[in-house]
Amino acid sequence: MLKKILIFLLIVFVAIQFIRPARNRSGEASMDIRKKFPVSDSVDRILARACNDCHSNTTRYPWYAEVQPVNWWLSSHIKDGKRHLNLNTFLAQSAARQKKRMEDCVEQIDNGEMPLESYLWIHKEAALSEGDKVTLKNWFHEVIDSLKARYPADSLVLPKRKPAK
Repeated sequence: MLKKILIFLLIVFVAIQFIRPARNRSGEASMDIRKKFPVSDSVDRILARACNDCHSNTTRYPWYAEVQPVNWWLSSHIKDGKRHLNLNTFLAQSAARQKKRMEDCVEQIDNGEMPLESYLWIHKEAALSEGDKVTLKNWFHEVIDSLKARYPADSLVLPKRKPAK
């Protein structure tokens, strides 16, 4: 009986290797944050090392992404990360949403929520030093200040959500 279960599990494992989510490698960046807000070399290096895999359209996939169900798990994390912030489509959002996203980034860095702990298990190089955190937060604040200078204050406020019934 145990042998049949193991054979069945092996067949399932092999079969799921053929069910693959689409890769996040479009490179589409027509609405990239860099087109409107200056990004210094130091910020760009930090973003490339610690943020872009989940928050852009160009993920660098590790070897273990070739194995299911790991690839599904990674794909889910990437989709979720891009839903919250995609640096390559940043300008497609309203000014209020852009400001909110930058405020969220500051808050998440302050709370130690980004990069995700599960990402850091394998990507030790993505860990943010105190200097990296200061550099990123200063840049986020520069983007917020730039938005405040370009748009009227009332246009930078997100509308209140209606309570669910």
